[in-house]
Amino acid sequence: MSSYLRIRDLHKTFGDFTALRDISLDVEEGEFVCFLGPSGCGKTTLLRAIAGLDLQTRGSIEQAGRDISALPIAARDFGIVFQSYALFPNLTIERNVAFGLENSGRSRAEIAARVSELLDLVGLADQRRKYPAQLSGGQQQRIALARAIASSPGLLLLDEPLSALDAKVRVRLRHQIKELQRKLGVTTIMVTHDQEEALSMADRIVVMNHGVIEQIGTPTEIYREPRSLFVADFIGETNQLRATLAAPGRFTLGSASLEAMTDGLQPGQPIVVTIRPEDIIPHAAGSRAAASDGGLVEVTIGQMEFLGSFWRSRLSGEALGGAELVADFSINAVRRLALGEGIRLTIELPPSRLIAFPAQDATHAS
Repeated sequence: MSSYLRIRDLHKTFGDFTALRDISLDVEEGEFVCFLGPSGCGKTTLLRAIAGLDLQTRGSIEQAGRDISALPIAARDFGIVFQSYALFPNLTIERNVAFGLENSGRSRAEIAARVSELLDLVGLADQRRKYPAQLSGGQQQRIALARAIASSPGLLLLDEPLSALDAKVRVRLRHQIKELQRKLGVTTIMVTHDQEEALSMADRIVVMNHGVIEQIGTPTEIYREPRSLFVADFIGETNQLRATLAAPGRFTLGSASLEAMTDGLQPGQPIVVTIRPEDIIPHAAGSRAAASDGGLVEVTIGQMEFLGSFWRSRLSGEALGGAELVADFSINAVRRLALGEGIRLTIELPPSRLIAFPAQDATHAS
């Protein structure tokens, strides 16, 4: 089965600057895909190329089997929502939503019915006579969303739609957008630099950096199985330990010899080993309990920071060779083991959660 959106070898330059480099991507019908990456990585440029707002230098884009690579904006089948809402301040809410329908050949009665349906859908039917300035930022963005889907487009494009909103509104609205997208079944692409947004909303995430795609995968795959140090570093918190690969699947760190995922790396090669703070398992000091699949290391707790559902702890010790680890311990574990600053404990570092990358990748991970 062919993909709904098919991008091949897309390249975009602005003078001497290359914004996109040979991007290829398939998006399935009804899928919610997030383009994620730092500022300047090319994610917005890619979205604008799909919309026809900035034509690519070369490469092709197909939507529903139709080549749209060179089509003008008006001939493309999409709705778009911008960060700035882009509502008409002099039109009422219902007129804003109706705007895109007024030249569609529908009767006034059909347009009125569609507007009512959309305002009900976004939960703002009682605001129809108001003007944009009379609504909150979250309400304005829901109106912008209603306007974007008014003509039932095949593709919905969201350009950082939540970044102008405060944190609580952002969390609430991202759930509403995802619920609406599932209900409508519309193929959706969202640009964001917010990893939490991408992880919570997307079916798949496209991680971008310097105009190329670093990795494509489900939120779980991106978080748990990063394929580059950049992805491991950009998504969530992670520890980075500089070490040397002693043998296939084994590295040395200080006085500790540990197992790790080292696919494709050669013994003697400088590496950076990553592990998420929540993957570090605490045991009582001096514990020799057999780790299920990992090594045990003796450490001392330095600073501890209470973050509500867990304690973020900084760990050091001779076995780590001067390196410091950040670990997230549950409240139950802290209570059970009586953990505190200055306390010695044994930690378990599971090999399946220690992932090694070539050391040279560290220069590209920031």
